Amino acid sequence: MCGIVGFVGARADMQEILQGMMDAIAHRGPDGQGQFIEGPAALGQRRLSIIDLEGGKQPMFNEDQNLAVIFNGEIYNFQELTAELMRAGHTFATRSDTEVLLHGYEQWGKEMLQKLRGMFTFAIWDRKNETLFCARDHFGIKPFYYYQNDAGELLFGSEIKSFLAHPGFKKELNEEQLPLYLSYQYSPGEDTFFKGVKKLMPAHWLEWKAGQLTVQRYWQPKFDPDDSRTLEEWEDEISAAMKESVQAHKIADVEVGSFLSSGVDSSYMAALAHVDKTFTVGFANKQYDETDYAQEFSKHIGVKNYAYRITPEEYWANLGKIQYHMDEPLADAASVALYFVNREASKQVKVCLSGEGADEFFGGYNIYKEPFTVTWYDKIPLPIRRAIGAVADLLPPVHGINFLVRRGKPLAERYIGNTNLMDEHRKKKLLKNYHPGKLPTDLSRPYFELSKGQDAVTQMETCDLNLWMVGDILLKADKMSMANSLELRVPFLDRKVFELASHIPTKCKVNANQTKIAMRGAAEKTIPAKTADKKKLGFPVPVRAWLRDEQYAGVVRKAFNTPAAEQFFRTKELNAMLDQHISGKRDNWRQIWCIFMFLVWYDEYFVKR
Repeated sequence: MCGIVGFVGARADMQEILQGMMDAIAHRGPDGQGQFIEGPAALGQRRLSIIDLEGGKQPMFNEDQNLAVIFNGEIYNFQELTAELMRAGHTFATRSDTEVLLHGYEQWGKEMLQKLRGMFTFAIWDRKNETLFCARDHFGIKPFYYYQNDAGELLFGSEIKSFLAHPGFKKELNEEQLPLYLSYQYSPGEDTFFKGVKKLMPAHWLEWKAGQLTVQRYWQPKFDPDDSRTLEEWEDEISAAMKESVQAHKIADVEVGSFLSSGVDSSYMAALAHVDKTFTVGFANKQYDETDYAQEFSKHIGVKNYAYRITPEEYWANLGKIQYHMDEPLADAASVALYFVNREASKQVKVCLSGEGADEFFGGYNIYKEPFTVTWYDKIPLPIRRAIGAVADLLPPVHGINFLVRRGKPLAERYIGNTNLMDEHRKKKLLKNYHPGKLPTDLSRPYFELSKGQDAVTQMETCDLNLWMVGDILLKADKMSMANSLELRVPFLDRKVFELASHIPTKCKVNANQTKIAMRGAAEKTIPAKTADKKKLGFPVPVRAWLRDEQYAGVVRKAFNTPAAEQFFRTKELNAMLDQHISGKRDNWRQIWCIFMFLVWYDEYFVKR
């Protein structure tokens, strides 16, 4: 695990520029660094040593030294691929998974990507042909950004902040991303909040040659439900697949720990992993605290638990640092708690297992129950439901109004992902410059087309797998772990596990009363039923209550009245929104937090820096 940076475009001071870019991501790899500079190419890597501690240094070269690679991630099937490549005549100089990428690219070219099992971003420079080839893993577990300026220089790396050290990078705000963010609570799609900076999307490769850039998808996750097996058979298959995946994800030359909340995903993971240490964070307020459960469960499975309670003061004091590490604003309040659990874990271990991906693969979100509730209402003709929804949208937000508004639209119009914070009417009221280049549904529509003809839950899962999981769940998982020099591994997000999960029918995933039905059944073979059947909480955080406390509401109010807030928002509306929440007239905490996090992020990147 590490961080990578680089650029293509000859300059006199390439070594100095590259070092500046590498220094910006030193937190991703405190154990060492490496550089390769030749002709127009400059590749840099910061290393967190996990496998082949001595031999795995980067950049790494193939036998004839023509190919140089820098790599961030882990290839879990590297041992079997090494054996296959050795049979084909390749000579390995290390026992590192990095070297598989070099020989695999020599042997199979771009088709190598179809063989890889793991989390990765990498860049390979072909010295003879002066060609750069980069790729991102199948689910987008590891991040990759790129930027091409008017002079044709290409910058790339694990984090956008590294680009700030390159004189060819022009730092400009992409204001078109703001309306999308206010709906999604994260920066969705391939565009970013920095003009010209793109995300290389999951399961895509990028190739640069003679100034020409080509980007292409190499794999597409698709759900294909199969009704031929019983629930018990699915449970047995999940159990076998997860045992195998967890063992594959434990391959390391350093100690591996596991995160633990009160939910089924992390509890199942910790029980399967047989690690020595688990890590949990909570809050002094018992309503938002899972540490007692985690310690009890850890005792049950014979593992030492390290629990930490976050104080409100340190939660708020670290918001700027956290938004800086994110690269783009993220309004998921759980990301702060994730920062602290990574910080505590990094004091004990270098690698931790975590439960990301289970909800998208196995139907874990409570909103997936929606198609099974009040089903009679959907039998009312759509034009009538639309009319009712339009009227309801004008009424005060009492209980039941949101239901009428949501059910007044077809699924593809109302569902953009697990979170949909603000509609266009509300954004128009709040933003000074409301000129959306894209609507939220422009980004979600391709995934409804991909899952056309499938049931509502499968359509929602497809949307979340491609948008919410990448933009929110995996962004905070990578950035918060790497901020603390910790490698986070996610055994649910495995190609073999997805191959199984993609065929599980919705009836074995969700109904009106329960989520993750088959996965919970599989988990019950390993953990107590009361844990396996526990309702999903997410990562409970007391922000709603804090925003009704004048001490913390005052921090937000101050941000809502800064020149930055005046630049983008109608501050009278922001203050009214905050007043409504404090008085209890409306529960606006998510919308308030979304705007506040943007302002905190903007302060880090465009005021302080």
